[in-house]
Amino acid sequence: MNSPTIDIKEYSSKYQSQVLDLILQIQQQEYHIPITREDQPDLLAIETFYQKGNGNFWVAVANDEVVGTIALLDIGEANVALRKMFVAENYRGKTLQVSSRLLHQAFQWARENAVHDIYLGTTQQFVAAHRFYEKNGFVSVTREELPDAFPLMKVDTKFYHNTTPFA
Repeated sequence: MNSPTIDIKEYSSKYQSQVLDLILQIQQQEYHIPITREDQPDLLAIETFYQKGNGNFWVAVANDEVVGTIALLDIGEANVALRKMFVAENYRGKTLQVSSRLLHQAFQWARENAVHDIYLGTTQQFVAAHRFYEKNGFVSVTREELPDAFPLMKVDTKFYHNTTPFA
């Protein structure tokens, strides 16, 4: 089987329904997290919520299908929150490197936009994601160490901070 060509693209509204379907499927079916579309109004307003200031949103696309997402949310003072990092199960791992390519895109954007710090919140269930973040320079922090402007999600219980690529 040939590996599909995967392009990392800035989000545009033509990807709206695919982004929503991918994220909800991973959250609800794969990880059984009780979160709904209504709990995530940002997914219905990606351009106005993420694509402003030092923020942006990207999709990984294979054969016109969204197979991954990542976002940076500008939270002020040269800080951003990494949000909505999701990769379809069949596209995870070292072979296709979708997660690494998405994160690299976010890091590159952060450097180009003079971002100093990236923070993120995740759930305890995403153990493989924890390892991925730690391999890419994120260190675990307590909730109290987050900037005041960090957007807390009710499902987030584990937090990370990264300054490595930007200092």
